Amino acid sequence: MASRILSGRYELLEKIGDGGMAVVYKGKDKLLNRFIAVKILRPEFTKDATFVENFKRESQAAAGLSHPNIVGVYDVGREGNINYIVMELIEGDTLNKIIEQEAPMDYRKVIDISKQVASALRTAHKNKIIHRDVKPHNIMVTNDGVVKLADFGIARAVNDATLSTGSKIVGSVHYFSPEQARGNYVDERSDIYSLGIVMYEMLTGKVPFDGDNPVTVALKHINEEIVPPRELEPSIPPALERIVMKATSKFQTNRYANADELIQDLDNVSFVTAIAPDSIFESTTVVEKRNKRKQDLEKDIEEVVEARERDRKKKRRKAIAITTAIILLLAAIGGGYFAWKSGAFSATKAAPDLLDKTFEEAQAIAEADGFKVKKGNDIYSSEYAEGRICQQDPQPGVEMPKEGTITINVSKGNKEGLVPSVLGMQEEDVEAYLKSYGYELGNVNTVTSPEKEGKVLEQTPVAGSTLDKESKVDIVVSDGKGTEKGTVPSVTRMSLKDAKKAIEAAGFQVGNITYDWDASIGKGYVIYQQYQANSQLDKGTAIDLQVSSGPEPAPEEPAQPEEGEDKDNG
Repeated sequence: MASRILSGRYELLEKIGDGGMAVVYKGKDKLLNRFIAVKILRPEFTKDATFVENFKRESQAAAGLSHPNIVGVYDVGREGNINYIVMELIEGDTLNKIIEQEAPMDYRKVIDISKQVASALRTAHKNKIIHRDVKPHNIMVTNDGVVKLADFGIARAVNDATLSTGSKIVGSVHYFSPEQARGNYVDERSDIYSLGIVMYEMLTGKVPFDGDNPVTVALKHINEEIVPPRELEPSIPPALERIVMKATSKFQTNRYANADELIQDLDNVSFVTAIAPDSIFESTTVVEKRNKRKQDLEKDIEEVVEARERDRKKKRRKAIAITTAIILLLAAIGGGYFAWKSGAFSATKAAPDLLDKTFEEAQAIAEADGFKVKKGNDIYSSEYAEGRICQQDPQPGVEMPKEGTITINVSKGNKEGLVPSVLGMQEEDVEAYLKSYGYELGNVNTVTSPEKEGKVLEQTPVAGSTLDKESKVDIVVSDGKGTEKGTVPSVTRMSLKDAKKAIEAAGFQVGNITYDWDASIGKGYVIYQQYQANSQLDKGTAIDLQVSSGPEPAPEEPAQPEEGEDKDNG
């Protein structure tokens, strides 16, 4: 491609990556004289103002993260309709490519990579940033073996867009947590689930759920149990399998509470395998293989007989299936409408409502509908009494496979109380809502904000905290008088026409325009903007511009008198 310079500083040299949402170029920062990576959003995403705003905000937040396992973000900018991120240039491969080449991968390498990704997530989570799109495509491994997690900004901005069947980003759904697939609240445990899926793929070479389209895969994350990885790859240490299964639990409450817990368990596995790595796991595998060869020799004749028997059974099953199909067809003709209405021929069925039931009651209800019940954890609940079911997965009414399993969590009661969330509620509704949970409304402070007047912006203690009954919860509400902030675009070196468009598109006004000579910037292009690019400013503010008039013309030479003319009289 022809070399192009963004914002008068970043020179694009060559394309090095092409994803669903962005194209990545190798570039050079002419100011700092270093090589960089420049990620440019695809044009179809720049048309969505909300997406672009989220993208910029989250990328700027990610730029504040400093960690050896996080791809450094140096700058976030816009030039015309081009939105870009300037990042650390990584010399290495994506984990996706490494999995394709090496999977099933050595479990020790899997542990090492997983600990580095978890370390990156720990830093992000402590800074209140949830990645939301942890997958091998967003994990880089340098030539020195250092793991780097990327794309925090895009992950948050795209949010639910990854479920779109028309999008190029459908691969993300293979690593989605059940709560993401449902569109529910996500937290740091959602990232841990996605990392668990990545670990599963590294260990087995396969993702646990696949399908013809993203919706099918998402439903499997919600409804189906993961096949334990040792069933696909017996050499995986059992302790490591337990880590993967805990990280990928359907319920957030059953997973690791944070990345620290995950790292600790991975360290424990590393310690055990370090003191007896091959003597335990590899010797077991050798014995198993030797026994298998012996069994194969002993069963050669038996297998031939069994194969013939299977053929006979297959023919009998086929005949029974044909007869059954005829019977079902006749039944459908006679009472098909009723059967269709009752869902008799559907492969799925709505999950029954087991909430507020005892475990025994839930079992009876589920079995009557053809489902099984599996007990999860006993957890505190401020909504359901002790011994009552307070969570179920799938939730009531969600379509799930017939004869499927419903996992339930049982309430341990509300020993000290769990503070409910009142964020986003209106002030006049908060007091009654808190009383229903046994709490009192405390101090109400008002701050200037563009949010609706009376909307709750903060609460103390935060939701989910344990608090004695009749304690007070303080809130902060909006006065509705704030001015909405906007991000100042970078318009230097843009044509005046494009600069005006960019300023207005960002919610600002074009202020005074002055002109000056400038030999380095072409005529009609912006030399200077009043406010620094990417700074926050009240929307509607006027931004003054200075525009180039081109190179200053050379001064004219004074007229010389003709030969013989009296200079004094000239």
